[in-house]
Amino acid sequence: MRSLILAALLGGTALPALADEVNIYSHRQPELLKPLTDAFTEATGITVNTAFVDKGMVERLRAEGDRSPADLVMTVDVARLGEVKDAGVLQPVEDEALSVIPQNLRDADNQWFGLTTRARIVYASKDRVGDGEVTTYEDLADPKWKGRICTRPFTNDYNVALAAAYLAHHGAEKTRAWLEGVKANLAKQPEGNDRGQVKSIWAGECDISLGNTYYMGQMLADEEQKAWADAVRIEFPSFEDGGTHVNVSGVAMTRAAPNRDAALQLMQFLVSDEAQRIYAETNHEFPVLDHVARSELVQGWGAFTPDDVSLNKISELRPDALTLIEEVDFDG
Repeated sequence: MRSLILAALLGGTALPALADEVNIYSHRQPELLKPLTDAFTEATGITVNTAFVDKGMVERLRAEGDRSPADLVMTVDVARLGEVKDAGVLQPVEDEALSVIPQNLRDADNQWFGLTTRARIVYASKDRVGDGEVTTYEDLADPKWKGRICTRPFTNDYNVALAAAYLAHHGAEKTRAWLEGVKANLAKQPEGNDRGQVKSIWAGECDISLGNTYYMGQMLADEEQKAWADAVRIEFPSFEDGGTHVNVSGVAMTRAAPNRDAALQLMQFLVSDEAQRIYAETNHEFPVLDHVARSELVQGWGAFTPDDVSLNKISELRPDALTLIEEVDFDG
């Protein structure tokens, strides 16, 4: 039955629903998922209900227990996926269709699956930073950047994941030294979000900042923020012994999953070529399937080699990375 469902989804043929709805708890606004869920409903006749749960998702799922109406969790960042897994509110999903996701982008225990990726890159001033001047993450600790770097707090999930990746490459001693070096190069105390740092570059407060790639697409689509985006270009730093750090948006099935069969159909659909194109283009991200083309806008940002450190390893090292960030008082 599952193979028939997947074949129909991939071929665009509608199927009678095994259940008439799927309920999602999402860290992303429902409108960002709507093009995706609309396409699924058109293919299957299954209604998708999305609840935006910005904070307290783990607590909510724990409180609801086996009575939870949620079938799936959709969220961003391996930290949040790992948090939900560690709470014991998910179930493993063994399914051939999901095996197309690269192993380093899915949970070793099959409890969460990456759907799109984004790179943690450097936004560089077009006027004050030369082409190719930004090369590696290690280089960000070089004194040549003193007073020139802006960043959101390093205790933010995105930066903790980057520090965990650094830890995977270099170990604790070198990671501590790197964090101290980057902190010494800050133009101001960490605050705000990734787009706020680009605004600071536009305003002349700093020359480079750390950020996720998809924010460029979001800024270009905003009347006010387009000026910020036009002031910078994307640079893809890499680790000296690796590639550019990437993170994921992902999906997981809850332990309760009252509509499990329908939820599985949606998970299968999410790794179809059609869904990969829709999801990546809607959110200005990269498909996890290499053969699915990136959007024209995203392609214009340039090519890079993703780091091959497994997100399972990064998730495992997150507590140690956070400890180092707090010990050097990075945000203080």
